[in-house]
Amino acid sequence: EFLFIFLPVALLGAFAIRRLDLRASFGWLVACSLFYYAYWAPQYVVLIVGSIVVNYLISVRLAARPGEAKRLGRAGIALNLAVLGYFKYFNFFVDNLSWLTGEQYDVIRVVLPIGVSFFTFQQIALLVDSHRGLVKRLTWLDHALFVSFFPQLVAGPIVHHSEMMGQFHTPPPRLKFRRGVVIGASLFSIGLFKKIWIADWMALNASSLFTFADQGGTPTSFDAWVGALSYTLQIYFDFSAYSDMAIGLGLMFGIRLPLNFNSPYQSISIIDFWRRWHMTLSRFLRDYLYIPLGGNRRGRLRRYVNLFATMLLGG
Repeated sequence: EFLFIFLPVALLGAFAIRRLDLRASFGWLVACSLFYYAYWAPQYVVLIVGSIVVNYLISVRLAARPGEAKRLGRAGIALNLAVLGYFKYFNFFVDNLSWLTGEQYDVIRVVLPIGVSFFTFQQIALLVDSHRGLVKRLTWLDHALFVSFFPQLVAGPIVHHSEMMGQFHTPPPRLKFRRGVVIGASLFSIGLFKKIWIADWMALNASSLFTFADQGGTPTSFDAWVGALSYTLQIYFDFSAYSDMAIGLGLMFGIRLPLNFNSPYQSISIIDFWRRWHMTLSRFLRDYLYIPLGGNRRGRLRRYVNLFATMLLGG
């Protein structure tokens, strides 16, 4: 459905509408992205649309008065984190409360909306930059496209408004656009191959071994190593594949998304590994959490406190 129906329609529609009216093509991409999101769970479209509207209204106010709205900015960030915390941790707290008290609580199990971390983090960054006076006023359509653009909506990369909106407003010429479609389709195909023929096959080995152990079986040392290494390669190629597919899809629409995965198993240190795996999340945590907390500028003890807080909140 995605490869042979949705993607060709979205791509041809964007190309045709862009030739007539650039802003109309923004509306087309937003509509396609929301349809893409709704295909999994239609009820959660209300969540992402509500998040876009509320954050847009707050960011407009912050951009208009960047130095006068600390409380509003903090309230906006707290609201985003509260929504994220509810979906991420409601089941966790209920399960632990049941374990502590021995009671079974009759509550609805919360299903985690796909991509909620990514579009929440992007909008938190936008609110912070609006408060700092770094954001030129965006229209509602600009904001909606920045947040919902489907190639990076569900699995990243976490993009920055300054590296995205300029590209949307200055589309490449026709020849460069066609070249981007070819290169993007090639990169997408490489990612799809990694996902289906490597990651998913590794998952079969890992899952069967973990299921066997979970049911009380005792794997041999050899089987245990095969299961552990299969899982290691599964998550590696899963994320590598998603990163390739996201960047490939972006190029097909004339948008260059940031690199998000750079052969982390070739790292020479833990720091190097941190900089190579989910690179845009590392950038977000550094620029919007670690450095604002003081980074390493306030002594060794405070540095370790800041690192601990950053990793705890990032987790």
